[in-house]
Amino acid sequence: MHFPRYSPRHEFGASLCIAAMLTLTPAMADTPPPNLPGPMPPAANRKLAHDIFRDLVEVRSVHDVGTRGTAAILVKYFKANGFTDSEIQVLPETKYPRQVNVVVRLKGKDKGKDKPVMWISHMDVVDARPQDWTLPPFKFTERDGWFYGRGTSDMKDEDAAVAASLIRLKKEGYVPDRDIIAAFTADEEVGQEQDGPAFLLKAHPAAVNAGLVINPDGNSGEILNGRRLDFTVETTQKTYVTYTFSVTNKGGHSSEPRPDNAIYELAHALVRLERYRFPFKTNATTRLYFEQLAKTQAGRTRSDMLALAASPTVDEAAAARLAKDVEMNSILHSTCVATMLNAGVQENALPARAVATVQCRIMPDETVAGTQTTLAKVVDDPAVKVAQLGMVTQAGESPPSPQLLAALTQVVDSMWPGMPVVPVMSAGASDSIFTRNAGIPSYGIGGGWNDLKDIRMHGRNERMSQSTFYQTVEFTYRLMKKLGDVQS
Repeated sequence: MHFPRYSPRHEFGASLCIAAMLTLTPAMADTPPPNLPGPMPPAANRKLAHDIFRDLVEVRSVHDVGTRGTAAILVKYFKANGFTDSEIQVLPETKYPRQVNVVVRLKGKDKGKDKPVMWISHMDVVDARPQDWTLPPFKFTERDGWFYGRGTSDMKDEDAAVAASLIRLKKEGYVPDRDIIAAFTADEEVGQEQDGPAFLLKAHPAAVNAGLVINPDGNSGEILNGRRLDFTVETTQKTYVTYTFSVTNKGGHSSEPRPDNAIYELAHALVRLERYRFPFKTNATTRLYFEQLAKTQAGRTRSDMLALAASPTVDEAAAARLAKDVEMNSILHSTCVATMLNAGVQENALPARAVATVQCRIMPDETVAGTQTTLAKVVDDPAVKVAQLGMVTQAGESPPSPQLLAALTQVVDSMWPGMPVVPVMSAGASDSIFTRNAGIPSYGIGGGWNDLKDIRMHGRNERMSQSTFYQTVEFTYRLMKKLGDVQS
């Protein structure tokens, strides 16, 4: 996942974890289970995962360099552990040959009716300047129970876990009911045109023709103040879309001010935007989320959450009370906010142009065009032009399937007994939007545990707990095996 500093469509940020709401009211009777150590993979698989992880981290797979190096590492390990050329596809992007994707397939029983289950895992990372770190960012450093290096938590840890798990299944002679595909992809951190899954879906659809997608770059376990809270699964995400508000006129000399000042006209439009609130709404995911989260709350907060969970018809008063919390507000409706301004050329000249960048996260069932129309009505000034900026990919909700949730809950419970599994809607974005857009149900499920007070994805001295990494490897193996067998 991603911070917008590096990519204007992605960031880590807003699955709306239970921890965000634990600050609203004291928890009630349902106390999260204690931190129990999860099972570890066998020693040989643990070493394999470690070595893959180490080698991947030490490749600087940033956008300008590409993913050729990481792809070569993965191919080497797969071939050394029993996968044949026919089971491995190396797929450079046509226009960007340094951006290389690798698709590996573990063949199933080929019953002819069940499409494969596919893991998508991006190999690229945001860049890191050595002078900003106290450790070398592209050296795999093991210290005090941690693995340090760029990509250790986003998401070369998951790349290694997926690769090691698939190899373990292969070595065990496991034959799933349906094919298991692992797609290791390029350029997730940068842009939509070059995005790996988007390229594969368009240029190599047969390679990624799946019936179910698991994206480990989505959600996973959450820890607050040393305690595991929950295990989240991302089933939908808001659409990232940016607009510009622009005003142009003839400008002039600052000694002769006019009423049609471009900056003032733009400022008035932004004040109207500030005062506007998009309608509250829920979907199947957020209603389940509120139902689960209510168990941890008391009083009015609990009753408000239960009211929102009960019906697609939104209780406006309940939503308004919950929306006073910034993070809760972000999943209750679409949001648009001014993020950048550009106006004027010189202090003694009236501005001939003033432009504001307005960043929106719209609900999955709303449209880009419809939001633009709404913004134009909010602005209510023909002098202010509202225009879409850049490309947008949009997708709806992957319904929180009872079968998938049951299978996931069984795996989670086998690792961390009693841990609640909670569907969430992300206000951020990930590659799942492309597979959902292609009509493939897609779910963000990682196997790691994020300390909500120590998030270092894209940040300085990025790291991953050694214990958490190995538990991620074991979890990924168990989930692959569970989902490889078709759920009845």
